[in-house]
Amino acid sequence: QVQLVESGGGLVQPGGSLRLSCAASGVILSVYVMAWYRQAPGKRREFVAGISSSGYTNYADSVKGRFIISREHAKSMVYLQMNSLKPEDTAVYYCTHGDNWGQGTQVTVSS
Repeated sequence: QVQLVESGGGLVQPGGSLRLSCAASGVILSVYVMAWYRQAPGKRREFVAGISSSGYTNYADSVKGRFIISREHAKSMVYLQMNSLKPEDTAVYYCTHGDNWGQGTQVTVSS
């Protein structure tokens, strides 16, 4: 029911930064966190970061200290600021709300 649209992906050099955006429409339920997942070629989908309606955040160990998740509640927007990017961050990044998923946006980190 919830529609999620990611944007902001692209090609960046190692050490660079990107900011991903997720625009959500429909009814957003506070019981679900807004989260980012990613899936690299040949790898399983993995959790990246999440943020609750109260602003609680959590991160995968692999991105702690480098990525920041935030949201603008009134606009139903969620962001993922990615800094100090590494080649292993290369993946399709998905915005999620419960079992609702966006179509993903490609992030490629390559020198």
